Amino acid sequence: MKMKHIYLDNAASTMVDERVLKEMIPYFTERYANASSVHEMGKEAKNALEDSRKAIAKAIGANKDEIYFTSGGTESNNFALKGLFFSNFPWKTHIITTKIEHDCVLNTCKWLEARGARVTYLDVDEEGFVNTKDIEKAITDKTIAVSIIHGNNEIGTIQDLEEIGRICRAKKILFHTDACQSFTKVPLDVGKMNLDLATLNAHKIHGPKGVGALYIRKGIEITPLLHGGGHEKGMRSGTENVPGIVGFAKAAEIATRKDIEKMRGLRDKMINELLNMPGVKLNGPREKRLCNNINISFDKVDGEVIGGYLENFGILTSAGSACMSHSSSGISHVLKAIGLSDEKAGNSIRISISRFTTDDEVDFFLEKMRKIMEKFRKL
Repeated sequence: MKMKHIYLDNAASTMVDERVLKEMIPYFTERYANASSVHEMGKEAKNALEDSRKAIAKAIGANKDEIYFTSGGTESNNFALKGLFFSNFPWKTHIITTKIEHDCVLNTCKWLEARGARVTYLDVDEEGFVNTKDIEKAITDKTIAVSIIHGNNEIGTIQDLEEIGRICRAKKILFHTDACQSFTKVPLDVGKMNLDLATLNAHKIHGPKGVGALYIRKGIEITPLLHGGGHEKGMRSGTENVPGIVGFAKAAEIATRKDIEKMRGLRDKMINELLNMPGVKLNGPREKRLCNNINISFDKVDGEVIGGYLENFGILTSAGSACMSHSSSGISHVLKAIGLSDEKAGNSIRISISRFTTDDEVDFFLEKMRKIMEKFRKL
């Protein structure tokens, strides 16, 4: 008999909500036409596409014409940074970011450096916060953009986008954020935050995988990443994933404040109980933290070992970012950036909950964690 799993790896991906799936199914089975086709079924798909664009725009206070659908967060981040670099090269070649960005941002920056970009990687403090004064000091007359992650995917730190946006707008520098983890969990208002570009995706919010969006403020010049038939107003060629986009919009629409409060309550319960266990330390802040994120280190116990013990009980967690599993070092650059040694970084796990996580599941997890920690104390 297959073991029932308790899934606590929602920062990597989430279960598709049944309401989202229900919304998507007709676009696989009945309304499956290409949104670029001019016949009746094509127009029906096009209408669904535009209604979804309007819904995503509304969720962040944007105009629907400023939303461009992509295959996900990685593509959107690549599009934003490469597109801005090539549209400004060779006059402006400087990008400012942090040492705790998602791998797709850091690797894009490294790729651009090999093509003439100069990138400043800002330090963060022990809780993962960037100093806004450091951003201001780093800006030069060659700076194209500042790119700062909103809610960190590993330690949950929520940056002050409003203050960063104020600095960027005053200096007339473009401001981009990766909001994949924070979207629908933290208020995101592109006008209030002076955002010029914002990366979003669906599979962190109970939508389908392989769907995302890039908000690009009207009037910004940016070079397309993909060329072809001129889809998405020539900004992102490729047949639109209508079922996925419809699901993305539905997922954004049904996210509620009640869900956030529930997750925050469970998160705080887990953090409080875990910190009562000997040798356990929280990575990242207590406040200004994503409502679903817990990241902890253990004294002299490997995080993957703890994760393996938990999986024996059917509890699924993560030793770090899912994307980090492809790294040769296996050591989290985020945990190292906040001052953890290689050993401490390796002795960490990430626990991430969702709106579907229950009190009983949290209690079961905590019960097993106590037993595991007791076992290691005896050893």
